[in-house]
Amino acid sequence: MDDFTLASNVERRRRIINAAVGKVPADLVFKNASFVNVFTQEIEVADIAVTAGVICGVGSYKGKEEVDCTGKILVPGFVDAHLHLESTLLTPREFIKAVLPHGTTTVIADPHEIANVMGVDGIRYMMQSTQGLPVDVRFMISSCVPATPEDEPGDKLSSWETAPFYNDRRVAGLAEMMNFFGVIDGDEEILRKLELAFDGGRKVDGHAPGLRGNALNAYIASGVSSDHECYDLDEAMEKLRRGMYILIREGTACHNLAALMPLLKSRYADRCMFCTDDKHPNDILGRGHIDYIVKTAIANGVSPGVAIKAASLNPARHYQIDHQGAIAPGYQADLILIDNFDNFDIQRVYKKGVLAFDGEVRTVPKPRIEKALQKKIGNSVHVAPITADNFKHEGDLPIIGLVKGEIISTDEGKAPGIDTSKDIVKVAVVERHHATGHVGVGLLKHYGLKKGAVATTIAHDAHNIIVVGTNEEDMAYAVNELSRISGGIVVVENGETKAELPLEIAGLMTERPILEVNEKLEMAKKVAHRQGVSRSIDPFMTLSFMSLTVIPSLRITTHGVYDMNKRCYIS
Repeated sequence: MDDFTLASNVERRRRIINAAVGKVPADLVFKNASFVNVFTQEIEVADIAVTAGVICGVGSYKGKEEVDCTGKILVPGFVDAHLHLESTLLTPREFIKAVLPHGTTTVIADPHEIANVMGVDGIRYMMQSTQGLPVDVRFMISSCVPATPEDEPGDKLSSWETAPFYNDRRVAGLAEMMNFFGVIDGDEEILRKLELAFDGGRKVDGHAPGLRGNALNAYIASGVSSDHECYDLDEAMEKLRRGMYILIREGTACHNLAALMPLLKSRYADRCMFCTDDKHPNDILGRGHIDYIVKTAIANGVSPGVAIKAASLNPARHYQIDHQGAIAPGYQADLILIDNFDNFDIQRVYKKGVLAFDGEVRTVPKPRIEKALQKKIGNSVHVAPITADNFKHEGDLPIIGLVKGEIISTDEGKAPGIDTSKDIVKVAVVERHHATGHVGVGLLKHYGLKKGAVATTIAHDAHNIIVVGTNEEDMAYAVNELSRISGGIVVVENGETKAELPLEIAGLMTERPILEVNEKLEMAKKVAHRQGVSRSIDPFMTLSFMSLTVIPSLRITTHGVYDMNKRCYIS
């Protein structure tokens, strides 16, 4: 720190202290505020004084600006403990505009979607595109690019490439370690990534659905401290008893809050946080963000103090974000003003003491991104023209069975081919990064499609093209359409595009505003449902997870159908 910066910081600190002791008026005072004390879980009433973006006092204060909070409630800004910004389909700037009205003031982002497409450049793009925004974006550096050796991503991220990122203060640790088999087997490269994170004093997030017993002990002993993949209370309790922090997830594809609600009791609550993981625009617009989880928990009998603590102080503490997540002296003035706990109507949101939302989102600056990165992210689909023959096969194919409301799958045996009368359609993954021509083919059950095809460049985690169809001709047409529009989502029938959402940024996101994105996405969903896709599932998000090789049991990759439990290909 140079002398000028030190002197400036000292003067700022003096201002805060003088306002706290009452020598000078605070910059901003919330008068007569009922506020949630997340340390004691009490509802207190006091003036909350803010100076230089920091809460300087709780008591009786005068301010240059005063906000009367009589009859209203002040709570700390919400923290999303784990999400993939890319899954919103929006640029970070558009995402921030969407979640600020819901009280989200900090997010812990794992950029492994774009990292699988662009490697280090993908992470650099996300970090540049989140600078200076009125929501703190902290990063967990992607641990599994690729997720497993079976994947064909656009790039790979080695341990030595992750090391420089820990010099950035916005980096909170190493992201979800999905390759838990690699951890347990002592894979050299994975252990190096773990050590680099620990050496930098950072956290390591977990991702271990169904992992139990001694295998779980080994995983935790490696240093992994959290998990967001618990589908039932029994699994969550085993992980909690072994010292893990449990991230209760409520997103678009995965809904775990109802099953894990019993954790939100005083005995366990300090080990719990809330996250969205993957959330589509309509879900944000229609339900909300972290505020939806808090409201739902409270409506189901969870103490407001417990719910709000899980949404604020707990994740801030865990990810070592000093002086955030509480309403107390010295804490950053990230604050939400609501009417009451029943309605939970968010009326104002403040970021570092500055009004960011009061019925409309205030100014969100446009980040500065290197021109070379801007160019690269718009050129990510490299596939030679596809024909129906690319999807033809000999003999029976394995059937991947969808599970309602989950992203896990089942082994439904084998079949000779498409049979819509039995709800069996063809599914394939086409490599799209290096034009290798690799195409893996299988069958999918319980998706519901009766005609045409659905395809997307969002295919976790390598993000090749995943396509499902009732005939090979429409499948080929859908893939070629995705090449034409530089990635996105398409629904086709009889060689004609019925709906599309271009995602020109790495085939994952778009610059378009959320309302336009939502309109195109919802139209594509309606068309997909009209063509038979089960109305109980999200046609695109559900499909995108069928290629994620770290989720049980069967998955589809560029090489065929992979049995995650047996760790081998079965087609």
